[in-house]
Amino acid sequence: MGEVDAGAGPPVRRERRAGLVLTIVLAVVVLAGTSAGLLLFDQRSTGADALRTGGLAAGSVVALYALWLNDRRRRVEERRQKLDQRRQALDQERYDLERRRQELEDRRTDHDRDRADDERFARAVELLGHEADQVRVGAMHALAGLARSRPYYTQTVLDVLCSYLRRPFDHPKWTIPESDAVPDHVGGYPPIAPELERERHARQTAQRLIIELLPTRDEPDPTIYDLDLTRAWLERFNLSDRVVGRIAAYRCRFRHTTNLSRAVFHGDVHFRDSVFLGRIRATGSEFRGALELRGIRTLDPCDFDRARFSRNVDLKRMSCAARWFVRDVEFGGDVDLRSTRLNGGIDLRLSAPVHEVLLDDLLVADGSTLPDRWDSVAAQQEQLNA
Repeated sequence: MGEVDAGAGPPVRRERRAGLVLTIVLAVVVLAGTSAGLLLFDQRSTGADALRTGGLAAGSVVALYALWLNDRRRRVEERRQKLDQRRQALDQERYDLERRRQELEDRRTDHDRDRADDERFARAVELLGHEADQVRVGAMHALAGLARSRPYYTQTVLDVLCSYLRRPFDHPKWTIPESDAVPDHVGGYPPIAPELERERHARQTAQRLIIELLPTRDEPDPTIYDLDLTRAWLERFNLSDRVVGRIAAYRCRFRHTTNLSRAVFHGDVHFRDSVFLGRIRATGSEFRGALELRGIRTLDPCDFDRARFSRNVDLKRMSCAARWFVRDVEFGGDVDLRSTRLNGGIDLRLSAPVHEVLLDDLLVADGSTLPDRWDSVAAQQEQLNA
């Protein structure tokens, strides 16, 4: 009422004053007329009766005015509430419009950022084919930085870096010896072209960035990434304490120590037909998928102590020049050692029984340690010693 009156201004107040004056005048007229009428036409009425009856009539006029005034105030209040509701609805619509505008603005910003990231990614991939090794290294760091700032790029960046390592590469230091003996390079390697050495260092950068992008086993809920390194030539490949998904490393060459210690592999790990020119260290590793070492060739001792294999382990047709240490291990699946040549011997000690083991045509060197139940190996040992 106050807002409407304030908005209407003095004319409303004058109208109310005029109505009040008219009501008072009408009440006085009704009072006087009723009292006079009773005294004139009703001889039985006394002055007091006439005055009381006139007062009641005048009060009725005032009461009617009060009722009209209250009804008018009620209608004004209802209109004010409707105006308030409409104002609130308009405010809500304005808020919704502002929110949608902000969402569109955020979407536009994200789109611009994604487009810039895509252009940055495409440019970095293009520079990986540059002739200058420093440009290629810079492109690798740009890709790694993009993966760190935009985690959804990480698997793509890992695929690109792995693809770089799969490029043809022929270096004298990865020479496979004719025999199982480790080659003697006392006299040094033959002259190596400078561009080969620069490419070797660029590939080492790619390896290091791949390892840095993989999560560690200390992270509470790590994202699992896969690696495809088929036919790659790797040097000091180190996945220790990392969490990895599937690894495809068919027909690779590994120089120096390949370190898989305490790593957790959530997918299958394939090293089929690969050559290891240095040690394999997999102490305390956890293979939750299958492990395939079929047809690999090793020249130095290999350590799988305290490793855990949740599924099948394929060791078929391995050729190992130095000793294998596989102590306190647990196999959750089958073990296939058919046609394997352990010329350096093996120290295999189980922490739990194996479900099934295949030992056909297995040859192991004298002095090896195998589980007592693998009795069929004894004849193979005698054949090798003979």
